[in-house]
Amino acid sequence: MAEQILGIRGLDVAAKGVPILRAVDLEIGAGEVHVLFGPNGSGKSTLLSAIMGLPPYVVSAGEIRLGGERIDGLAIDERARRGIGMAFQRPPAIDGVTVEDFSQTLGSADILHREAASLDLADFAARHINVGFSGGEVKRWEVFKLFLQDPRLLLFDEPESGVDLEHISAVGDAINRLMRTPNRAGEARSALIITHTGFILDYIEADVGHVMIDGHIVRSGEPRALFESIQKHGYKTMQP
Repeated sequence: MAEQILGIRGLDVAAKGVPILRAVDLEIGAGEVHVLFGPNGSGKSTLLSAIMGLPPYVVSAGEIRLGGERIDGLAIDERARRGIGMAFQRPPAIDGVTVEDFSQTLGSADILHREAASLDLADFAARHINVGFSGGEVKRWEVFKLFLQDPRLLLFDEPESGVDLEHISAVGDAINRLMRTPNRAGEARSALIITHTGFILDYIEADVGHVMIDGHIVRSGEPRALFESIQKHGYKTMQP
């Protein structure tokens, strides 16, 4: 059995006093890619935010562990230092901070110049982060940002949304390349990927799929089989 990287037990999450997630259990092993399906408003993005520690989401019950260490009481920066990186669905623009500045601060300038062309970002070094980026450029940058941050656990919030078909392939290839490359400490990476359209499954090597409905994970299994069932029958047949 693969070493457990992410362990979630009995997780309840609320935002501004409103319950969103209830009794969520999830385990991801070293080197595994898990995908999370679900209708809009089912709590998928809330789960990623809770793992990353983003406000206004508050863990009201249960626990989140990274490599066996409980992290649900840690600040965002502490979780990042322990090896969690997130590619956001709608990241902010950061005027005044260039891609080159960002990579140098992380000590990853060599990665910037070696890998940027793979995501059609070779001329982005002097651009300010997400300022004037198209929707597709934002998504490609969010994936490339993880190359620079070098996390062990990768969280992707709908990496294919707003990306044309040509660049979905590039995004998928980049995710696969990240997964095949150990981090600087020599540790295998793991990933949790939210997908609404399912298109990303054509381009990534996923191990396990999960379906979230109304704040619960109601089904887990082989990713492609789950998605084909959703396409054919919708989410109504996904209850356990």
